[in-house]
Parts: sequence; C-alpha cells; structure tokens
Amino acid sequence: MGRKFDIHYLLDFLPKLLSYLHITLFIVAASILLGLVVGFIIALPRLYKIPVLQRASQVYVSFFRGTPILIQLFLIYYGLPELLKLVHIDVSRANVLVFVILAYALHSGAFISEAIRAAVNGVDRGQVEAAYAIGMSGYQAFTRIVLPQALAISIPILANLVIGNLKDTSLAFTLGAMEMTGKSQTLASATQHFIETYIALSLIYFVISTALERTFHYLERRLLRHEKQVAEPVVRYGKRRLWKRTLITRLEKGG
Repeated sequence: MGRKFDIHYLLDFLPKLLSYLHITLFIVAASILLGLVVGFIIALPRLYKIPVLQRASQVYVSFFRGTPILIQLFLIYYGLPELLKLVHIDVSRANVLVFVILAYALHSGAFISEAIRAAVNGVDRGQVEAAYAIGMSGYQAFTRIVLPQALAISIPILANLVIGNLKDTSLAFTLGAMEMTGKSQTLASATQHFIETYIALSLIYFVISTALERTFHYLERRLLRHEKQVAEPVVRYGKRRLWKRTLITRLEKGG
C-alpha cells in the first residue's frame, strides 16, 4: 500500500513526467511514419491481387492484429537478435528504442494496410475510369483522384491508430525504455505515492490524446470541405423539389 494522498506530490510529478514526453512522442511519430511505409507495402499485394504475396500479406495482418502488442514487443526484442545471429549480425548493443519503434511500426503497419485498402476501395471506380477517359495516366489518376479522397476517408482510422499507439507506448517500459510510464514507475517506487503518480500520468495522456483528436478532426474537415460545398446545394435543390411536388399534389386534390 502507498502513502496517504498528497496533492503536492501530484503537482511535483507533472513536470518530472513531462520531461520524458518527447521520448513518448518520438516513439509514436517514428513508429507511425515507418508503419505508413510498411502498411503501404503490405496493402499493395491485396489491392492488386498478387497471388503469393497476397496470401503472405493476409498472414502478416492476421498475426499482428490477432496477438497482443506486449507479446510482439517481447518477440522483437528477444527473438530478432537471435534470428540475426544466424546471418552473423549482432544487434545486442542496439538501443532499446530501436526494438520498441520497430515493434510498434510492424504492429501499426498491419492496421494501416487495412485502412489503405479500405480507403482506396471506397473511392468510386467510375471516377478513375473517367480520369482514364480524359487522358490521365495511372499515376495521375491515383495522385489526383484516388489519393486525396482515400486520405480523407482514412483520416478517422489513422486518428484512432495514432491515439491508440500513444497509449500503447505505456508498455515500452517493460523492455526498459525510459519514457513517461517508465519514469512514473521509478517515481512511484521511490516515493510510495502511487495514486499521485498515476493521476499525473493519466492527465498528460488525456491532454495529448484530446489535442491529437482535435487536430485530426480539423484535418478531416479541411479535406472534406469541397464535398460539403457540393453536397449542400444538392440538399437544398432536393427540398425545393419536394416542396413543389407537395404543392402540385395539393392543387390536384383541390386543397
């Protein structure tokens, strides 16, 4: 059991934990950027239905979506060095953050690949065919037609992934990575004020998650602003047609 609650410890722990925030954010940013590359590579075989690679992609996604991130961290940290020893590569002295970022990147890549596949398939195929009809190449059709719409579709999924990744970094301390959660364990053990430590830690995660959520919401609105401008006149036009139809019906009935 810890000591009696003291709000002064809570206020004291906040700046100490914030001094390690940059490490947590670095893990999130690096793993998401690397995960975007991995996810794009994994999504391609399933989008273009490449026989052998498509099956390998499905196995990869199923494994990383179907196993806990903690197990994946242990497999990468303890298993990867042993595999690399077979080809005479020694990574035993590599920084623990390398294994942490790699594990989170491979984990994120599985979810990002599904988001990419769903977003690309969500774009109307007729628009791509129209782009080809006016003389666009495949690259131009993808970058000018498919990519902007797919990005707008995938923003909510990516936002959930980034926020989830931020919270999952709290498990990195199990490998000895000294990020915010790792520092909170040290403070709690040294002072025996566990409640104050975890309240301070939860407040930081909550504020950062809220800021990320609002940022992605703003990006989503910016990307969809043209669709809203097009959709609104259609709705108003539809209402006018409905009003006219109702008026004609009443006149026919003599009302």
